[in-house]
Amino acid sequence: MFDQLTGNERVKSLLRKILEARRVPGALLFAGEDGIGKKLFALELARALNCRTPQGVEGCGVCPACKRLEADRFHYPQSDDSDDWKGIIWTDHPDVGIVVAPKRVLLVDQMRAIEREANFRPYEGKARIFLIEDAEKLNDPSANALLKVLEEPPHTSHIVLLTSRPDMLLPTIRSRCQMIRFAPVTPPEIETHLVKNKLASGGEARVLARVARGSLGRAVATEFAEYVEMRNAMLRVLQALAVSDDRIQLLRSSEEFNDAKHKDEYESRLDVLEALIRDAWMLALNAPAESVVNEDLLPELRKISERLDGRRPAGWISQIEELREQLLVNINRKPATDALFLTMAAAAPPLGRKRFVPRP
Repeated sequence: MFDQLTGNERVKSLLRKILEARRVPGALLFAGEDGIGKKLFALELARALNCRTPQGVEGCGVCPACKRLEADRFHYPQSDDSDDWKGIIWTDHPDVGIVVAPKRVLLVDQMRAIEREANFRPYEGKARIFLIEDAEKLNDPSANALLKVLEEPPHTSHIVLLTSRPDMLLPTIRSRCQMIRFAPVTPPEIETHLVKNKLASGGEARVLARVARGSLGRAVATEFAEYVEMRNAMLRVLQALAVSDDRIQLLRSSEEFNDAKHKDEYESRLDVLEALIRDAWMLALNAPAESVVNEDLLPELRKISERLDGRRPAGWISQIEELREQLLVNINRKPATDALFLTMAAAAPPLGRKRFVPRP
C-alpha cells in the first residue's frame, strides 16, 4: 500500500484519486531526482491495478499477485552482455515488466516490444504495466517508436516513464503523458526510514539523511564508515585551502584522490567537497546551524568559516563545476585534480594571512 512508501504524500494522494476515479492514464511520466522512489510508486500502482483482494483502491500487499510485484522480483539478466538487456525484463507477475537501457540509449527494439506486448490482453491480472527506466535515454528513433503506442494505448495497458530529466524527452512524448512530479524526500523522512528498517543507528541515520540530498536510495546505498573516511579526506582539502594554505597537503590529497582504490569515488568525492564548502560558506554568512548538511562537523566548519569571505567559496564551487565538464571528455584526472586544488588555493589568500609579495 502507498502508506508503506516513504515521502511524497502529495503523489500518494494524487494516485489514490486517479484510482478512485478509475481513470488511470495510458501513459504516465514520473519525474524526480534519482533514488526518491519513483519505481516503487509505479510498482505500487501496478499492485493496485492487479491485486486480488484490494483494500479500497490500493493493493493489499499480501495476496499472491502483490507478493510477485515486489521490487526484488524483476528477473534482471545476470550478465553484462547488452544483448541480454534488449528485451522486456519481467517480474514474477506476467503482466508487469520494465525496460532498461543496455548501454547509453534505449533501443527501438525495446519500444517495439512494449508496443507488441501492450496489445495483448492481461494474462492474469486486470492490467498490463510497462516501466521505462531512465526514460531520458530515449533517442529520436526509439522515442518515435514509443510514440506509436502512446498515441493509441490499449485500455488494459499502462506505460510509466521514469526519469530524473524530463526536459530531455521529446515534447511529443511529454505531451502524451500525464506528468507526476516527485519531490525530494525530507531528511526527517529519510532518517525515520533508516532507523525503522534498522539500516542505520540514530546518529548515523541523522548524518546520512542530511547528506543524501533528498534521495532515499542514496542514503540506503551509502556505507557510513566509507562516507566518513571520504568526508575526512575532503575536510583536509578544505582546511588546507581555507586555514593553513598548505599546498603540499593539497598535492598529497590529490594523490589520494586519484588512488586506484578510489577510482569509482571520484565524482562522489567532488560532491562531498562541494557540500563541505557550502556548509562553511553558510556559516560564514551567519546562517543557522540547522541549515548545515554536515551538522556533526560544526566545530571544524566554524573554524573554516572564520577564514572565508564571500568570494572564495563561490569561486571554488565554480572551479569544481568546470572540472566536472572536463570529465565528460575523458581527461587525465591526476593532473586535472592537481590543477584544480592549486588554482583554488591561488584564488585568494585565507583571511588574516598576507600573501608574500617580493620587493622589486
